[in-house]
Amino acid sequence: MTDVRKVADEADMIINGYAFTQSGEKCRVLNLRHPDKATVFSKNGEVLETSMDDIEIQIVKEYLEKNRKFMEGCNAEIL
Repeated sequence: MTDVRKVADEADMIINGYAFTQSGEKCRVLNLRHPDKATVFSKNGEVLETSMDDIEIQIVKEYLEKNRKFMEGCNAEIL
């Protein structure tokens, strides 16, 4: 089971209930309200792993694209 509080505390940013965490060359996204929904993006915005549906993936991609300047080192060029 995912420790949601720990993920939230360690997140680089939280937007609308989604925790964004940089992990090396990857950006991990966890839905804090539904911790069974997560996505891992490569640095160029490719989905590497996911348990989210296509609509939710698009939503978090847009959040990341609009706010990536606030994440240190996560300069992914999301298309």
